[in-house]
Amino acid sequence: MLNVVALMGRLVADPELRHTPNGVATCTFRIAVDRSFVRAGEERKADFIDIVVWRQTAEFVCKYFHKGNLIAVDGSIQTRTYQDQQGQNRTATEVVVDDAMFVANPFNPLFCTPIESALIRCLKNYQQ
Repeated sequence: MLNVVALMGRLVADPELRHTPNGVATCTFRIAVDRSFVRAGEERKADFIDIVVWRQTAEFVCKYFHKGNLIAVDGSIQTRTYQDQQGQNRTATEVVVDDAMFVANPFNPLFCTPIESALIRCLKNYQQ
């Protein structure tokens, strides 16, 4: 069987760090992922995907990512069932992340590799 997911999208809200009763760090957040096609005359649509991150990766995401940031994640799809406040059975489908990464942004050197940052500085100096 194969259960592998790779997504890149923007955080819909700031992730919040929480801890389990055993002290394990976790955070959940949602990303907006643009669809790859657009019908003529319509705006591009996005899918909103629920993400779960654990341990050091959760701490990393909560420390460095904020609403609107572009993020790349890879992991697997997981479903779980629970009862809502009215006692109704619900199913949640989430991506459980193995790795989360910055996505290079040429307008923000903080999110670039050192080589990309140097290239951006050179281009800015050249344009002046």
